[in-house]
Amino acid sequence: MLAVITFAACTNTNEKMSKCVNDTWDKVFPLSEKVNHKKVSFKTQYGFTLVGDLYTPKANDKSQITNHKYAALAVSGPFGATKEQSSGLYAMKMAERGFIALAFDPSFTGESSGEPRRTASPDINTEDFMAAVDFLSKLPEVDAERIGIIGICGWGGIALNAAAADTRIKATVASTMYDMTRVSGNGYFDSADTEEARHEARVALAAQRLADPAAMAGGVIDPLPDDAPQFVKDYHDYYKTSRGYHARSGNSNDGWRVIGTQAYANSRFLYYINEIRSAVLIMHGENAHSRYFGEAAYHYMVDGKADGYKTVVAPNPCPENKELLIIPDASHCDLYDGGYTEPAGKGEPKNLIPWDKLAEFFNKNLK
Repeated sequence: MLAVITFAACTNTNEKMSKCVNDTWDKVFPLSEKVNHKKVSFKTQYGFTLVGDLYTPKANDKSQITNHKYAALAVSGPFGATKEQSSGLYAMKMAERGFIALAFDPSFTGESSGEPRRTASPDINTEDFMAAVDFLSKLPEVDAERIGIIGICGWGGIALNAAAADTRIKATVASTMYDMTRVSGNGYFDSADTEEARHEARVALAAQRLADPAAMAGGVIDPLPDDAPQFVKDYHDYYKTSRGYHARSGNSNDGWRVIGTQAYANSRFLYYINEIRSAVLIMHGENAHSRYFGEAAYHYMVDGKADGYKTVVAPNPCPENKELLIIPDASHCDLYDGGYTEPAGKGEPKNLIPWDKLAEFFNKNLK
């Protein structure tokens, strides 16, 4: 699933967005013959310009193009990736199945605007999704009453937060999701879920702001140490090899700013997801290290309680349209591109992403 890559001139995190935008096919996957593609841009309510790739189905005839109103999807993630990677693949695959699909770079990321680069914000990132819905709603070929979103990895949690805030979002898929606010505040597997641990982290971040606020944390570790956990090896196999490397991807290169996710640690994305009335599908790999995020989010959304959440809230008023899908034998990164039988994309594709299932979910709930 490797395209011939022509990199844009912008590979430095300090480059201005206007120097980066291009319409060269520079994705890590080949363009499907079943879809049309074009580069688009749109504004957020915070004044940032987001750049996206719009994938549309190739219509059979002119009358279909003129008269048909399409359901539409906005796609983003993984956290630290760009639209040339997993989100673009998801958007293209959904366009193959009859949807208009927009994969976009979030604020401060990729070809989108925002300085300093690779900074995260709970409010701004949630607005990114809602601004994408604004953009899709105004397209003449889109039915504004039939819009859904897909969030991958850390953008799965952001997608759920957007769905809780914006009732125009009629269906949401969170794939191989992270709750970035939970992991930022509690550490992996809640290993740092104490006041003392959070205080130490706050002290370190406060000192970093004065010492060097522009310092980058580094992307996926390379070279891999011999004792690297399997999920770190999986990240390396995707982001640092021909399978998924991209010059604008933070995860493939120098990562986030050290203080770039500071605001996430004191926030919680999922507080109101038990009040989402629209349809939600949470999809996770059976062997994903991150599976606990998706399972906890699902149970918190449906039942109002889950391990890792201190607050018990009321059960969801519409539990019947919520679904948890566990993909057998899949790891976290397998749901980025479907996975491979060998590391680094050298073997045969596993095709572990159930594209037709996703299409069925959106067709059912975007009516």
